[in-house]
Amino acid sequence: MKFDSLPLMINAIVMKPFKSMSIIITLMSFFTSCSSAQKLKDKAPVSHDQVYSQEWVSGLKEVGSGINLFIPFAKEMPEHIQLDSVYFRGKSVQLEKIAGENTLYVGRFTTEFNQKQDIVMSNDPNEEYGNQAPILKKKFPFDLKDSECVVSYQDGSKTHYFKIENIIEKQPQYYPSAPIRQ
Repeated sequence: MKFDSLPLMINAIVMKPFKSMSIIITLMSFFTSCSSAQKLKDKAPVSHDQVYSQEWVSGLKEVGSGINLFIPFAKEMPEHIQLDSVYFRGKSVQLEKIAGENTLYVGRFTTEFNQKQDIVMSNDPNEEYGNQAPILKKKFPFDLKDSECVVSYQDGSKTHYFKIENIIEKQPQYYPSAPIRQ
């Protein structure tokens, strides 16, 4: 046996398990990323009427502003279906059923315009005590246009998603104070 072939043999012995392991890790990461993606259903569990959004702005300084997304359904949800949340314009919120309405749901999104900013900036760290930490944005799970949303719902113990397109944007509402919940 020649000594010049010894490094090649050692290299082959060491690299073969490394190559196998890297292939296994690549395949595992591919399959786990595929399973974590949300799969959209073709249609909603109950048909919906025209979905619309409406911005609101409080007339009082620093009270706030937001967008309400209204989802009217053609009929009541079956008992085994529970609407959960809605994803819209880079944010997600819990859906609320409008009181007195069996088929109307709303997602209430706050916007940063006209929000109260209580930040104390000082050389003395004790004066800055109580400042809120900045909210880090999470990765948004869907690629949506401004006129689209995704609704998540529970069917038994499984979570499902459906997409709504062509959301109408109504004229904004301007309130003298914070909006009254419907």
